Amino acid sequence: MSTTLAARRLALCALFLLPGLAMSAWVTRTPAIRDLLGASTAQMGIVIFGLSLGAMAGILCSGPLLARLGAKPLIAFGTLGVAVSVPLIGLGAAAQIDGFVIAALALFGLSMGGSEIALNVEGADVEAISGRPFLPALHGSFSLGTLIGAALGIVATAADFSVVTHLMTIGLSGIVILLVCIRFLPPATGRRQKPNTPAYRSERAVWRDSSLWLIGVIVLAMAFAEGTANDWLPLIMVDGHGLNPALSSTFFAVFAAAMTLGRFLGGPVVQRFGRAWVLGASALSAVVGISLVAFVDNSVVAGVAVVLWGLGASLGFPVAISSAGASGENSATRVAFVTVIGYIAFLVAPPLLGFVGERAGLRGALVIPLLVLFVSIFLSPVARTQRSSIQIGKP
Repeated sequence: MSTTLAARRLALCALFLLPGLAMSAWVTRTPAIRDLLGASTAQMGIVIFGLSLGAMAGILCSGPLLARLGAKPLIAFGTLGVAVSVPLIGLGAAAQIDGFVIAALALFGLSMGGSEIALNVEGADVEAISGRPFLPALHGSFSLGTLIGAALGIVATAADFSVVTHLMTIGLSGIVILLVCIRFLPPATGRRQKPNTPAYRSERAVWRDSSLWLIGVIVLAMAFAEGTANDWLPLIMVDGHGLNPALSSTFFAVFAAAMTLGRFLGGPVVQRFGRAWVLGASALSAVVGISLVAFVDNSVVAGVAVVLWGLGASLGFPVAISSAGASGENSATRVAFVTVIGYIAFLVAPPLLGFVGERAGLRGALVIPLLVLFVSIFLSPVARTQRSSIQIGKP
């Protein structure tokens, strides 16, 4: 692998670590932020909806912007937006202004929604150039960020550390990561071909590929599984299992550790068994894990279940995106297309689970992601038709 490509890989991993770090910082402090705001479960669903709404706006804008500008500018502005918005969340909570927190979360979601699609397009391009699995490791960097952020959040929660100071530190870290890494990315990845060319017409044809839509449903299901934990797992453990906030943050850290382990070790698994098998096994593992959290009232079982949930969610999202990128020509367009479908889960899941949880409890609301994941098990064979070009040991 060339030095330039290696530097690009490391830069992408660092830039994908930041959203995980920031998301985990927000998630682990949600009990404290809820208490500062004095919000109910349904009200927290509305607050978190700001994050989802911003993310969907970023996703919808990212396609045209990616086609016009390429991935690098989206990653630069998105990373900056994440770094700025996280401290604003803490400031709004400290001021006890719900609307300010919602607006800050919307900026957070807007920045993440656009930049993560661009990061996935960059990652798929690196995977195609190198001939080696990279998307699992790239998403593993996000999970590593959530693990680091969860560990810091546990310490901050146990020590009753200031939410504002905690989130301000995360924001400053993001600016440093951006300044160091952005120069290693090429300027035009994902930029659209000129109209009226054969490549442009082929690019538009991906919208008529039925297998790509099915892969998009799998991405949505896996995003639902991951997003449910990111948004609600600490509160599920507090309200559903009666754990204290510090211990509930520990369960989230276990989930993040399982995600990280699965993604960093997942490349050889994909090479050995293929995408279809990995997608089916991942969905099944997530179904078992979420079911145990939802239906078994035992904290020890819940701890084991969180591991299964994390391992199941770890590979599904990146492997499905990789499958989309390898399914035909115009890999960048295909990756962006299924990523947009998948991120619909981040819009729908938080308020939906919040409102259902208000009536049936958060554990009861887990039936919703269970049903979506169950469907994805039967859709996983669609990836079998996508023959991977990745070869072990290829330079």
